[in-house]
Amino acid sequence: MGSHTTGDDDPDRPEPGGALPGWEVDLDAGDPLEVGDSVRFSKTLTEADVERFALASGDTNPIHLDADWAEETRFEGRIVHGTLVAGVVSAALARLPGGVIYLSQDLEFQAPVRLGDRVTATVEVVEDVGGGRYRLRTTVAGEENVAIDGEAVVLIDDLPD
Repeated sequence: MGSHTTGDDDPDRPEPGGALPGWEVDLDAGDPLEVGDSVRFSKTLTEADVERFALASGDTNPIHLDADWAEETRFEGRIVHGTLVAGVVSAALARLPGGVIYLSQDLEFQAPVRLGDRVTATVEVVEDVGGGRYRLRTTVAGEENVAIDGEAVVLIDDLPD
């Protein structure tokens, strides 16, 4: 028998499948999924998110962390880690019915996201490949334009009792 810990001592740790203030979800999907089903997940990417991501990933590129340095770049200021922005797709996937497992993700970074921007990941089922596998169109839009365009393949299993 396995055990499940919830991190009750950390008020910032969400429960599995839960939410924190400021997160928005729009689920238009059945169980099982069908072509055309979709989910959207929105959140504002904050200074704290960027700092936690840098600590967790080890990506301490000054474009993300040093305002003075970043001001002198083509972006004229700090930007959010691209992989952190792409992680919002994973947050959307976590809201689909069933146990979702990433099999692949193709991403094209199209525009930077700034600290404090609200982003929305949209995931749409474009093909039922069979065997619980689905091909998905994935996008992340910032406040002014599409930041990431891509495609994913996921495996969806029934949830354990």
